[in-house]
Amino acid sequence: MSPSPRPRLAVDAMGGDFGPNVVLPGAISAAKLRKYDLLLVGEESRITAELAKLDTRGCNYRIVHASQVAEMREKPSESLRKKRDSSIQVCCNLVRDGEADGLISAGNTGVTLACSLFTLGRIEGLDRPALATIMPTETSPCVLVDVGANVDCKPVNLLQFGIMADVMARILLRCPSPKVALLSIGEEEGKGNWLVKEAYELFKFSSLNFAGNVEGRDIFTGEYDVVVCDGFVGNVSLKLAEGLAMSMGRLLKGELKRGFFAKIGTTLALSSLKRFAKLMDYAEYGGAPLLGLNGTVIVAHGSSNAKAILSAVDMAGSLVRMGADKLLKDGLAANADFSNFVKRAAPAMASS
Repeated sequence: MSPSPRPRLAVDAMGGDFGPNVVLPGAISAAKLRKYDLLLVGEESRITAELAKLDTRGCNYRIVHASQVAEMREKPSESLRKKRDSSIQVCCNLVRDGEADGLISAGNTGVTLACSLFTLGRIEGLDRPALATIMPTETSPCVLVDVGANVDCKPVNLLQFGIMADVMARILLRCPSPKVALLSIGEEEGKGNWLVKEAYELFKFSSLNFAGNVEGRDIFTGEYDVVVCDGFVGNVSLKLAEGLAMSMGRLLKGELKRGFFAKIGTTLALSSLKRFAKLMDYAEYGGAPLLGLNGTVIVAHGSSNAKAILSAVDMAGSLVRMGADKLLKDGLAANADFSNFVKRAAPAMASS
């Protein structure tokens, strides 16, 4: 899609652990704040009832009825076959048909990935799409990819993930030459499993600003703009980071409430503690862009609160306004590594 001054965004109102009573307040807030047009997709009666509780003045929206919902534990194959009118499938159809510029869902991640892939299709020449997420670091945020779309990968998949994340880092993080690294069990060349070792060779001779291997602890130093791994490792890393941040927050909060002097110190450090909490809050980033499809797709956390939905909708709107789809396609087409791979792999991909 070309850059749009007023993005039209399809929102899966039924997605996530809390459904319309959390998704709609977040989406409406984002639309009022940033001037987005919303297509609210789901059970019309529930959406109408929830909207009645909200101040929607100044918000341009339309309800699109969907008679089915993809449950959080549902298998993607079953949903694709049995629920062709699910809210996430209808969202994908709206983007495919040009009625929406992008979509946001906090629903079943596997179903969202499958529906988006089969409905919107991949960028020409791309083997697999990948989920990217923005991670907070000691200095500036970095892109971690893949965080769950592909559990089993080939070395060339990691290279393509790196190329796409490189383009996204230039767009979202405004890095002129993103520093790209492979996540492994050691910094030295030759460390890691067969996938990392083979991918290392591809990255080493690519045109990317490749910095070699990094360990998990290095993600948060801020030294790297893009960290690449397969979806299994990436998802574990992401969930581990989220859990650690929440546990550290609870532990810190408990310690700061102990005793009179601790409370005095807490009061004095309150502004710093608020900045720290904001930095570590996943709701600030909202969701993960699904890179490599013909359309903007944001996958939000299943337990997203209204603030996280607001951020996810805003991320989608920002990507549409910047024309990120076209920039990504242009970036891939201009990348010699990607183009050469497509030429070499085309016969094999056609016969597979």
